[in-house]
Amino acid sequence: MFFDTQYTLYVALPVLALTLLVQLFLKATYAKYSQIGTQRGLTGAETARRILDEGGVHGVAVEMVRGFLSDHYDPRHHVLRLSPDNYNGQSIAAIGVAAHEAGHALQHAQAYAPLKLRNMAVPAASIGSSMGYVVLVMGWIMQSFNLAVVGLGLLLLVLIFELINLPVEFDASRRALQILPRSGILTVEENRGAQKVLAAAALTYVAAMIATLWTILFWAMRLGLLGGRRHDES
Repeated sequence: MFFDTQYTLYVALPVLALTLLVQLFLKATYAKYSQIGTQRGLTGAETARRILDEGGVHGVAVEMVRGFLSDHYDPRHHVLRLSPDNYNGQSIAAIGVAAHEAGHALQHAQAYAPLKLRNMAVPAASIGSSMGYVVLVMGWIMQSFNLAVVGLGLLLLVLIFELINLPVEFDASRRALQILPRSGILTVEENRGAQKVLAAAALTYVAAMIATLWTILFWAMRLGLLGGRRHDES
């Protein structure tokens, strides 16, 4: 297994710490508001269905999917999937998450440009996430500057995707937080709780983007692309 002391100290450990802190914050925030019910008493599934219907989005199924916070909207199959706790739950957290995913369905129905761009970027980002670091490390070990740069370029595809994804996620939450009190699903006070849950969830995307950017900057410096000498010239 590849081991690099500088990478471990300056990238791997800080990124791990950041990821763990954000995940702990999300879980704590979600746990808090999953224990608080709403006056209206709708489930997450009912909330999603109501938002879709009121938004004129028909033909989108709302289904349950296994896993913890595995909630997502699948634009290819027009399916909004909610984890069991959010599908059946009547808590502020469940309502907030369900409304966020319904926000993605509204984006899709309205041909929201950043969402279309994100969906187009998915294949390239998938290749970058699965191959980028492997190619980069192979280039470093083999002392092949060109191969390492290719790996760095693949990681850059991931970063571009994550940058595109941020406004998509923020917009879905914005839509949810506007619809919930307006439609009477949540009171103004309950909506503040939903806002905290969605803000905590958004931090996971920000943390992922920071981690990718930090990794790219570290290797760009080691390869001499941001100053200093190339590793094969030392």
